[in-house]
Amino acid sequence: MHNTYIARQAIFNAKLETIGYELFFRDSIENKFPEVDQDIASSKLIIQNHIQGDIHTLCMGKLAFINFTESNLRHKFPLMFDKDLIVIELQGHNKPSENLVKIVRYYHQNGYKIALKDYDLALHWEVLFPYINIVKVNIEKINTKRLHPAVAKMKTFNIRILAEHVETKNQQQTLAEVGFNYFQGYFYHQPEMITGQTLTTLKTMMIRLLSETSHTSLNFEKISQIISHDVNLTIGLLKMVNNVSTGVSVEIKSLKQAATYLGEGKLRQFIAILALSNLTSDQADEVCKQSLITGRMMQTLSTKNNFTSVQELAFITGLLSSIDVILSMPVAEILKTMPLAKPIEKALIANDGVLGELLNLTTSFIADNNEDIQALIATHGLSNEIIQQEFLSACKWCQALELSS
Repeated sequence: MHNTYIARQAIFNAKLETIGYELFFRDSIENKFPEVDQDIASSKLIIQNHIQGDIHTLCMGKLAFINFTESNLRHKFPLMFDKDLIVIELQGHNKPSENLVKIVRYYHQNGYKIALKDYDLALHWEVLFPYINIVKVNIEKINTKRLHPAVAKMKTFNIRILAEHVETKNQQQTLAEVGFNYFQGYFYHQPEMITGQTLTTLKTMMIRLLSETSHTSLNFEKISQIISHDVNLTIGLLKMVNNVSTGVSVEIKSLKQAATYLGEGKLRQFIAILALSNLTSDQADEVCKQSLITGRMMQTLSTKNNFTSVQELAFITGLLSSIDVILSMPVAEILKTMPLAKPIEKALIANDGVLGELLNLTTSFIADNNEDIQALIATHGLSNEIIQQEFLSACKWCQALELSS
């Protein structure tokens, strides 16, 4: 039986809040969903073993957008999932056949949410409008000015409209004015840069905190001094101490004592969550989550084979991997304010060196650029199974942080 590999891409609403993830399943490096015509039983087993068990973790409690062919739908694969957890994406249909209409009506009547993928403005799709919840539009292929009549018609059916391949925040805002409700692709493309933007005092402080976690040994004195400059950071640190104290009465007399009490591991965790959440206060928290997942994946992968030489630098590099998106500034400009080790700078700016290869491998997998990483996987003696396992592990770790924070 073939293995399956899963990647995901976030979907946002107009407030840049994550409402779900599109999941990408493949049984090989060809990025194809396992077909069911020749071996239905085996395909069902693949779904049960590799998808169902991890779908809640993969999607962090959000909706899972899953592509189903007409064959998948006919064999009732979506019924293997809770109707409240998934959105059925109609894939591989050039036009709605009479049979497809019946199938879509069936899932609609059973309470499943349905999305029409790759909508091309053709009138023949309107027969499905009474039964679907979301229409997905590839804005690279469709002139959005031609959408106005279709948008008006969709609204009569209470259909939400999702834009795919959105590359900038400005583009997202323009699409919202057209009538789009959801957006996909923004954080997996080149971010919009605002050259010359200055950092606020708070963001500068957060970056200093993140910088401190790049050192092999933490300087508790310096970290406590930075934290002492902000009352919210101080409160957060003390709450963290209270959360980890196991029934033992702890009398904290200084912030340095509080930081030391946490120990290096938990203090690094505290700094990562606090700093990234503050930096992303005016952006979607998805960026923070992805940075944490990237950092965790890099940290665990750095214990394997050729990557052990960059083990001490892996976590902080992953945490900073989306810093240009977070701050809407070129990464080279941001790094001028951070006293980071040279290998970290080279990795973040140009994916240079062993650390850069680890960063490229991790971020490419998360962004579903699977075809770009096979050479790296082979070069460093890894496998698709290992990468997938560490991705799931990092998702679980990130979800645990959310629950405990």
